[in-house]
Amino acid sequence: MKNTILKLLLVISLLLVFGLGMGFFMRSFTQQALAPITDTTQALKTQVAQILHPTPTILPDPVTIIDDVRSLARLETIQYSVEKIITAETGQEVFGPLFGDRLLFVAHGIVIAGIDLNQMETSDLELRNGILTVNLPEAEVFIATLDNDKSYVYDRHTGLLTKGQQDLETLARQAAEDEIYNAALEDGILEQAAENGKVYLTKLFGTLGFENVLFE
Repeated sequence: MKNTILKLLLVISLLLVFGLGMGFFMRSFTQQALAPITDTTQALKTQVAQILHPTPTILPDPVTIIDDVRSLARLETIQYSVEKIITAETGQEVFGPLFGDRLLFVAHGIVIAGIDLNQMETSDLELRNGILTVNLPEAEVFIATLDNDKSYVYDRHTGLLTKGQQDLETLARQAAEDEIYNAALEDGILEQAAENGKVYLTKLFGTLGFENVLFE
């Protein structure tokens, strides 16, 4: 009786081991069999995604034309970083929900001002009784432009029957540059640029031996 039970247990154990081995084999076989189908499906998804959302191709013209080359002697003495919110809209009357277009543009820009030393002549520097008299040109804005990496369209609403005007964002960007420039002027960037220029040039002339400097 005991021998019979032992034989049955041995047979059952062998069947379990065989069943586990077959299950593992079938699972591996199924994965290997379905691998080409899975790869094909994934490749098809990738191709469809590329068709629906193509990557823009940028092709710069190999010919470069340099229109003008000028030597500069600009002393940049101050830089503003300005943020401005611009709202651009069109067709916002009665039929606005159908034909309107409205966007909110967040503009980040920089304004750089200073003194153009290239405008100075020899006569603008004069030594009087040990005092160096300097006639400086007026401060001016050299650069007022948008930082395209930080500027973006925050929100946009178009009518049901319109796709949106392509030039509306362009107009918003142009308006943003003007507003950034005007904001810097209103804050007194030119006055600060002139004062910073005087401080810098006073130190420069001091290193050259002119301890007393007078700006006119």
